[in-house]
Amino acid sequence: MAINLLDYDSKGLVEFCTEIGEKPFRARQLLRWIHQAGKTDFADMSDLAKSLREKLATKAIIELPAIISDYEAADGTRKWLLSVGSGNGIETVFIPETTRGTLCISSQVGCALACAFCSTGMQGFNRNLTVAEIIGQLWIANNALEVSEGDNRGIRAHKAVTNVVMMGMGEPLANFENVVTALELMLDDYAYGLSRRRVTVSTSGLVPAIDRLRERCPVALAVSLHAPNDALRDQLVPINKKYPIKELLAACQRYLPDAPRDFITFEYVMLDGVNDSIEHAKELAKLTKDTPCKFNLIPFNTFSGISFKRSKSESIRIFRDVLMQAGYVVTVRKTRGDDIAAACGQLAGQVKDKTRRTAPTVRICQ
Repeated sequence: MAINLLDYDSKGLVEFCTEIGEKPFRARQLLRWIHQAGKTDFADMSDLAKSLREKLATKAIIELPAIISDYEAADGTRKWLLSVGSGNGIETVFIPETTRGTLCISSQVGCALACAFCSTGMQGFNRNLTVAEIIGQLWIANNALEVSEGDNRGIRAHKAVTNVVMMGMGEPLANFENVVTALELMLDDYAYGLSRRRVTVSTSGLVPAIDRLRERCPVALAVSLHAPNDALRDQLVPINKKYPIKELLAACQRYLPDAPRDFITFEYVMLDGVNDSIEHAKELAKLTKDTPCKFNLIPFNTFSGISFKRSKSESIRIFRDVLMQAGYVVTVRKTRGDDIAAACGQLAGQVKDKTRRTAPTVRICQ
């Protein structure tokens, strides 16, 4: 069975080259051709010996997820639905801005964590994505959005994707090994060459995996907090019952010394009448006073089958002001791509649910 080279980071490609009797430096050449030049046909890799290209063609493939659909929103946001086999599909979103282009990447087919306000979580869970399926999303976006012709060796010199956020479908840290290998490819100068500051992993709070990420590949960290106390967070983010807020904040504090940024980003979806009161804001400020952080307030993006509503603009403004007056940096995320269901919390894809989970009935205790 042919090996998909998209599954390999630099170390894996060195081992592969050694196994087929080639020098380790061939791994760097393969990385450049696959990830920088965007080549999937070994015959196009002109600085490899013809004999090596023929050998590779018999032993390996470069196989990407197939594109099912490709939509562009009125604001320029672009969403791909990608096939990952067996009737399953994942979604990837590119958000263009004046000074950067951010790609939101999925890590699982569905999600097992069942956060109450998330469309992906309502779809159930099928499986983890492979490295090839994760990094393939970046490959596809870069090659669809290329902004220059590149140099005379066919290596494209500039890409539209400048930032990556692991905030798509799934919980990245529940697919730890594959996600870390993909992260290492994103950071590799022979592949995508992104800085650690420009790659963000978002987690719902898997405490042991946060510690492992700190040890293995500390990139920017975002935590989906969404509540200022355990009673409310237990209902909105069920993993909190296993790793309550006190343990989560302690893990964040352990992470910071190795992080590329000197703060943790706390994401907080704004749900009308649920977690958006002045009292909630004050409680949140007190809760996080010992953790260097900034807040990203996310207006809830509705979807079919959910009873939550977006907080009123005035409620979001007041909530933001309370946090800012307490000395925090606070941003309110601009809703992008909601006309193509590409906004935060709306990604659903196509998931053959293996959990056989029925949609939970959530009763919020105030």
